[in-house]
Amino acid sequence: MPKRAKVPEQDTASKEPIEEAATSERGDMREQAAVATERTEGATATVVKTNGARNGKLAAEAVLAERPEISLPPHFEFNQVDPVHIAGLLPAPPPSLGAIAAFTGTWAGSGFNTIFRPHEPGSDNVLELNLTHESLAFSPSLGSVPNRGMVQGDVFLNGVPYLQTISDVTTAQPVGIHVEPGLWIAVPPTEDPAEGQSYVRMGSIPHGTTICAQGTSSTISGPPTIPTVDITPFITSSGQKIHFQSQDATPPSPDRIPDDLSGVGITQAMLDDPNSVLRAHIASQHIVATTVISISTSPGTPLFGGGADNIAFLLGFAGAVSSPQSVGQNAQTVLMNATFWIETVRHTILLPPIPKPLKVANTPMEVRPEGHAPGAPVPTFTIQPDIPFPFPHPHPITIETKQIQYSQTVLLNFNGLSWPHVSVATLVPASPIPISPNW
Repeated sequence: MPKRAKVPEQDTASKEPIEEAATSERGDMREQAAVATERTEGATATVVKTNGARNGKLAAEAVLAERPEISLPPHFEFNQVDPVHIAGLLPAPPPSLGAIAAFTGTWAGSGFNTIFRPHEPGSDNVLELNLTHESLAFSPSLGSVPNRGMVQGDVFLNGVPYLQTISDVTTAQPVGIHVEPGLWIAVPPTEDPAEGQSYVRMGSIPHGTTICAQGTSSTISGPPTIPTVDITPFITSSGQKIHFQSQDATPPSPDRIPDDLSGVGITQAMLDDPNSVLRAHIASQHIVATTVISISTSPGTPLFGGGADNIAFLLGFAGAVSSPQSVGQNAQTVLMNATFWIETVRHTILLPPIPKPLKVANTPMEVRPEGHAPGAPVPTFTIQPDIPFPFPHPHPITIETKQIQYSQTVLLNFNGLSWPHVSVATLVPASPIPISPNW
């Protein structure tokens, strides 16, 4: 039976210098990494000897995004300052982050994005499709954020700043298509309003939109059940769906980017259901547990509040805020729904034979599990060089790590229709995960 490896507390927040531009990194990786694959009795494992290759390069053959994060001053931490509230009291301890405690460090991976955009002349829309590479960087938690209440006693929030960057990698030249700084916040249960534990994502998008989306979490055994999602636009006032020819993978369409999907890697199944990308990524994985966080700018009861705000250009006219079904918007964001699946994945790694103790100064061995779906992001693990004993035969070990998947749908209103803008991705820790040799 494979032995369970000891994995130290994951610290995926790399403080190493930012790497060179993404377009040069593929060549650098080939020079830096020597990859050897050992195959024994049907099991495989990849050993990577490298002086700097990281998961983002290795995942889905995508480019590695730079490692940005929202940097807070050293020792910055929220707490109370009002002497009326804290006289004779110790500072309030940071509240639990609950389901968002897994949001730490930097994550990288791949995904798929669809967006109908206003388009002139000749047609009222163009469907842009993107194979994506993503970096999602979390900063340390904020601490105790006091919220003073009039009808509800004071409550303390806690949160995690984040910075999300997404690049289109459909063609050889990566192009940045999204950047979003924001905060994830854990809100404790309250009596007024009568709500249980909830979570909020507050994000700013440089096109001129801010979101405040609130929701709840749950934990299940095993993998998630990821539903289908439909990108078909619909008449805002009636809900009647309208299918456009650009939603058909063939033939080429002048109202689509790319117009010709042959050889691109975007299939009809992906157009019919972008979430199929997520299900394909985890089809061969052993997921032992999943935490589900569902949020919306218009959450269902008992939650309320939140929303999406737009600059004047996106609204098109002043009445769009109160009359989103009207015609006249440029591209009004009216709703955002998203589900995040935080999965515990059990990997099996078959270490190749090590005929003598491994002692290579400052050069840890890097290994990756195989058996994953093609194109799925895969974490990298490091074993420190001082392995005091040899392994004459392949040695299987099992390791559990976290993985983030999400599916997000934004409704954009223009020309009397609501146009679903769907983004999905699978993310793994961007930095190699150290494994203790004492398995």
